[in-house]
Amino acid sequence: MTENRIPLAGVIGHPIAHSRSPKLHGHWLRTYGLQGHYIPMDVASADLETVLRTLPKAGFVGANVTVPHKEAALRLADHVSDRASVIGAANTLVFRDDGSIHADNTDGYGFMENLRSGAPDWNPKDGPAVVLGAGGAARAVLCALADAGVPEILLTNRTRTRADHLKEEFGQRITVVDWVQAGNVIENAELVVNTTSLGMQGQPELRVPMDGLQPGTVVTDLVYAPLKTRLLQTAEEAGCTTVDGLGMLLYQAVPGFERWFGTRPEVDAATRAAALA
Repeated sequence: MTENRIPLAGVIGHPIAHSRSPKLHGHWLRTYGLQGHYIPMDVASADLETVLRTLPKAGFVGANVTVPHKEAALRLADHVSDRASVIGAANTLVFRDDGSIHADNTDGYGFMENLRSGAPDWNPKDGPAVVLGAGGAARAVLCALADAGVPEILLTNRTRTRADHLKEEFGQRITVVDWVQAGNVIENAELVVNTTSLGMQGQPELRVPMDGLQPGTVVTDLVYAPLKTRLLQTAEEAGCTTVDGLGMLLYQAVPGFERWFGTRPEVDAATRAAALA
């Protein structure tokens, strides 16, 4: 990147108008007094490759990638980090000076940092985790939990074959549980994670029975609209430690911002407020 160019970055998805990332990165740029801009880009799947190859020529230093482009971005990248390769999707791209694309996935990092911040007493080695869902977000969560040393991960999904497929990929530490049995395994869990979109505004509620929740169990929901989902509300009433999904969005953004704009941002109360504004 030439010295006199203002660094540009953004988030690519379809649709993208709902994204909170521009508010978040805009807040950090202002807070640290940095030159740069971060914009939302609504890109159809058919145009993704053309756009990604063009952005470096327009002064872009990188981009976040969200639904439905995370897998395609990984395939189009010239260089891929180990964790993006294992997860099978990219969410953070860095454009190198020669125009080549480096793909990384910071979702697992964001998930773990949010968990450590919201539930500092949780010890991954203390016992099993129950993970609801087997989509793209679940892949990042499974990687992060396995890396952190969680001894057993009980994975359940409405379509069992998807969960079975993830077990094949991620190995022995994962036990697949039928969706109708999900409520039965929760009582022995140290951690419960909802990676599905159930409970999100405009989506059906998560209907897994939660009466097995024990006081002190850590419960986190990747959904952050609403901020307090019915799952978190139920868990709070049961005496659990709850961690909302907004922090994952904030923490996953930290490594990308640092690479693009040269400053490592803090996630604090003002950051949360800016993302929710």
